[in-house]
Formats: sequence, structure tokens, C-alpha cells
Amino acid sequence: MYILLTFIISCIIYTKLFVRTSKDKWGRTVSWKDEELENMFAQGKEWGAKYDKYRKTVEIDSEGFHLVGEYFDFGYKRAVIIIPGRSESGTYSYYFSDPYRVSGFNVLAIDNRCHGLSEGKYNTIGLKEYKDILNWGKYLVEKEGNESIYLHGICIGSATAIHLLSRKDVPSYFKGVTCEGTFTTFAELFDNQLRKRNKPIFPHTMEVMGLISLHAGKSVYRNSPIKEIDKVKVPMLFLYSREDSYAKPEKSMELFNKVKAPKRLEWFPKGEHSHIRIHNTKEYDEAIIRFLKDYLPQ
Repeated sequence: MYILLTFIISCIIYTKLFVRTSKDKWGRTVSWKDEELENMFAQGKEWGAKYDKYRKTVEIDSEGFHLVGEYFDFGYKRAVIIIPGRSESGTYSYYFSDPYRVSGFNVLAIDNRCHGLSEGKYNTIGLKEYKDILNWGKYLVEKEGNESIYLHGICIGSATAIHLLSRKDVPSYFKGVTCEGTFTTFAELFDNQLRKRNKPIFPHTMEVMGLISLHAGKSVYRNSPIKEIDKVKVPMLFLYSREDSYAKPEKSMELFNKVKAPKRLEWFPKGEHSHIRIHNTKEYDEAIIRFLKDYLPQ
């Protein structure tokens, strides 16, 4: 009876966090009530309105899903794809876009599958979604005339980028990535989230990871950033906060030390997971601009 009860609880957790059960879930609104997140979202919307004349809605089909994004064409020959984390849409991604505009990049803010206006039901923490990024890159090159693509991922978004960039057959026009709050394994990040909320870890982490793996068609444990990151060959910028209680500093260093590609790590003193820029806006943007200038000059 106890085993059945714990599994039912794990299924409820999984459905709440990783399954889109209605079109309103994970839409183009603030994903949950949090003052900092609401501020980030509002600032992002202001950025989108400011550059509205450069924006157009773009759409692709990928892996059987119809996906939607917003493309800001500033007239450059290279573009960045902003990959948000779980429960966030492309509208949220506007908030991270300005250092790329300043650095001479067009900007594509995407609704990940099962988010915003994009189709889909299951969030597989990047294990399937990386194929969507591959197809978005192809679209930007073949349809929008870009010659190179850069990626910016937040949390699961950065893991998604690593899953793509670690592949042997990744197209050569993918030139680099900024990773914010990247975890070693999602199971560890999930453990930390449960701990912070004073929730029991065992056996829920194991069972939820099993359900994710089932829908992804591959193991969360064997296909994690720490297992794949040494295969990435393009320049990598890592952005971490000393206050991150999910992707903790000591584990962040473990991941960074395994990178064989050209790399740089920038530490910030303030900001919880995925909330670095709101506390260190000038320093955050300058870190990206400086990295792009050093590793991907125009």
C-alpha cells in the first residue's frame, strides 16, 4: 500500500511539473507568483514593445509539433536563440535579449514545445527538445539568411543546448552558447528543489526521473549535462550565482571543469536560480558582450 501511495504521489508531482494539461498552463504569462519573476517578465515585455518594429511571428514544424517564436530582425547576419527553462515562454525570454542586440545579433525568442503557443504535452527537460533547436537553427539559416547561430539557455534551456551541441553531427553554423544555472544532472537539481520546499526526496525523485525518461525515450541519468558536456566543441560562457540553491556552486565547478571547449565562467554575488540578471543587470550584460567580443567577433 505504501509503495502504491508513493507512486501515486510521484505521478501527481510529475503531472504538475512536466505535463501540459491545458492550453493555459505554461502560456505567455508569468508562470508563478514571484515578485522578481514578475519584474523580469514586465521588463522583457517592455523590451519587446520597444523593438516591436523589428519583430515578426515565425513558425516551424518539428518532430510532429507546430512551434511558434518571435523573431527580431535587426539586419545582422547572425542570430541568437534564447531557450527558456521549464514553464517559461518566449515572451519571458525577451528579458535576456539586449546584450545580443548590442553585440550585433538578431534575436529569436521561442515558445518551447508544450509552452506558449507551441504544441506539445510533455516536458522532457531538453532530451527531445534539442531537436527543436536544431530545426529552429535550420530555419534561421535557410529562411532568414543568417550565417551563424548562437544559443542562450536558462536552466533546462542550457541543458537543451548542451544536448544539441554535444552531438557529432551538429551543424557548423552553431557557434557558441551562454549557459545560465546549468545543472550537472536534473535529478540533483530536482532533489535540491524538493529540499528547499521541505518535501520528501525518496522515492519521488527516482520515480519522477523514471517517468521523464519513459517519455523522453532515454535515461535522465545517462544523458545529463555532466555526461555530455566534454563533447561540446564551441565556446561556452557559464553564468552562475553564489546564491543559487538549485545549481549549487560546488557542482557548477564540477561541470565547468569537465568542459574541453574554449570556456569562461562568470560568478555573480546575488540572485537565486535563473534570477541573476535582475540583481546584476549591468555586470550580466557586460559579461555576455565581453565574451562574444572575445570569442565570436563580427
